[in-house]
Amino acid sequence: MLAEIGYFALILAFIVAIYAMVASVYGERKLNENLVLSGRNAALLNFLFIAIATGALQLALMTEQYDIKYVWSVTNPEMPNFYRFTSLWGSQAGSLLFWSFLMSLFSALAIKLNWKAYRRLMPYAITYMMAVLVFFIGISLVYENPFERWWIMPESAGGEVISAVLAPAGATAPIASRLAETAKGLNPLLRHFGMAIHPPMLYLGFVGFVIPFAFAMSALASGELSTNWIKASRRWALVAWLFLSLGLLLGGRWAYDVLGWGGYWGWDPVENAAFLPWLVGTAFLHSVMIQEKRGMLKVWNMFLIIGTFSAVIFGTFATRSGLVESVHSFARSEIGFPMFFFWFTITIVSVALILYRRNQGMLDDDHRFTNLLSREALFVLNNMIFMALFVTVFWGSFGAPIISELFLDTNITLGTDYFNTVTPPLFLALYILMGVAPLSAWGVTSLSRLGKSMLIPIALTIVSLLIFVLNDMGSPMVLMGYGIVLLAGWVAVYETYRGAHARTKAHGENFLVALWKIANRNPRRYGGYLIHFGVTIIGIGVIGSTLFQMETQQTMSVGDKIEIGGYEMVYDRFDGGQISQDERVMDIANVSVWRNGQQLATLRPRRDFFPGTDGMNTMTIAGSHSTIENDFYVLLVDWEEINQNRATFKVYINPLINLVWWGGIILILGTIIATLPKDIMTKQTRRRLYKQ
Repeated sequence: MLAEIGYFALILAFIVAIYAMVASVYGERKLNENLVLSGRNAALLNFLFIAIATGALQLALMTEQYDIKYVWSVTNPEMPNFYRFTSLWGSQAGSLLFWSFLMSLFSALAIKLNWKAYRRLMPYAITYMMAVLVFFIGISLVYENPFERWWIMPESAGGEVISAVLAPAGATAPIASRLAETAKGLNPLLRHFGMAIHPPMLYLGFVGFVIPFAFAMSALASGELSTNWIKASRRWALVAWLFLSLGLLLGGRWAYDVLGWGGYWGWDPVENAAFLPWLVGTAFLHSVMIQEKRGMLKVWNMFLIIGTFSAVIFGTFATRSGLVESVHSFARSEIGFPMFFFWFTITIVSVALILYRRNQGMLDDDHRFTNLLSREALFVLNNMIFMALFVTVFWGSFGAPIISELFLDTNITLGTDYFNTVTPPLFLALYILMGVAPLSAWGVTSLSRLGKSMLIPIALTIVSLLIFVLNDMGSPMVLMGYGIVLLAGWVAVYETYRGAHARTKAHGENFLVALWKIANRNPRRYGGYLIHFGVTIIGIGVIGSTLFQMETQQTMSVGDKIEIGGYEMVYDRFDGGQISQDERVMDIANVSVWRNGQQLATLRPRRDFFPGTDGMNTMTIAGSHSTIENDFYVLLVDWEEINQNRATFKVYINPLINLVWWGGIILILGTIIATLPKDIMTKQTRRRLYKQ
């Protein structure tokens, strides 16, 4: 019954999305307000039907409806309820439905919150949002239907078991208990808290960027090319960027905890598929400020938001079509060509719209660049570096492999050495701009004025570097890298301090009160400074954990010791064959970590074996002892079956790696602040938001 409810709800969602798309654009063209309102209501109704379909599948997963093929393929009777719930996005068909659900939710919110303020943009924005939904719902209905069920064909038709949404003639349902016995269960690599919430964060980031894209295309289609489309979409872009950033951080944490190689970012093609829209989206968020402040870069900003959306669709295509091989990509499927065609078509149409409006003179800039040190000039340079990173990462992940296979009949794969060689100079250039651009002014900035503004941040940077010098953390070149990253952070801190200090002098307020009020008056600016500070913390962690990582591997007997980086690890005992609640078999080594004669921790690195699963059925879980200084990180590599008191361990010392996670938290907090309206704490603002 749940399968039928979900399937027919999905069909209704598809129909009303098509109607909303057609009614909105036709009603706007014919100036028929009733038809436009009808299209808006249909778009809102779409969310109801998608929610019913998604709820039906989620309920089927929780109630063990193994006659549904998707439920059978991603759950089993031993699975805990938490992973049963998260298995909604654990495989292709479910994740596509979940993608559509989130897209429909974002669309409904965008329509409700922006309808009155940006009425002229809404019909075409609805058209674009519904067009994306029509495509993805259509993919679910035709190629990856999550409501297919198992059926046993009659003996006259061969008696085989097939999958179909509706019962074929004469078919009967299999016995439920037998289906439960053969249910596959979720991929072991996905049974981790970080991976359970990592995909939804990425999906929220992906679908979030569809909203500013829809408003931009609506501005082009309607000819309403003021800054209204930016005002309507800026917070949606920030929210999307927030979720995408959080998704990337959680993916890094999952890799660090589960994949067992001692790192958090391996330049995997699927990692990069999510990183590419983040790069273009970040460039857009910086560049769009120039259009708001100076009326410049109108064409460029349109290309950036199209590029962000295009990167989102291409990344979704690349990970689901079999284009790339990855530990976290989906299997090769039939949706590759339709998704490629959709991505190619919508990109070409969008670019054509930009060129059409540009030829009409509707995207001419209001001002020209007059100074190389002005903030707008530095922001443009910032954009160029982000786009250089985009091209570099795209080429290494997709360009070189695809072109080599098409034209050279070979598969050239560029590994981590390529990325670690070409990207660090570009990232350092970004940090330099993060340290200079906030101190420059709009319009004209003199070199002497900029130099004076940088004196205090430079002095603070030099003092900070003494910590690294005294701890013997690098050569002069490495210290220069630390210095560039630290300068960006100190500029953010100094500018925040200057704003709060000026208010204390003007109003006689306590410094913390003044800090609260300036952030409340200009959350976008001071939230941005906090984001820059978080990126600085991440940068310090990346340099430390990348350049100063130590590792060793050794086979040990119980009682043996490993010495590395001032630590001592003692192998205490082996606990083999431990059975968990979900019937995992856990082989656990117990080791103690010592430093300067004192025991710091007892760690339990382990290998989990998942019986009855297809493909990857083991998972390596590291043991780690974390401090602000470093992580002591140990992996159980192997052990002797006969004499389990002998085991092989791989040990890493990862300096400053926890700054990556702490910096990520600061970045997320800064982004939340930047999305808030001005004067959020005033009664008038709260009343206005309540009315909306």
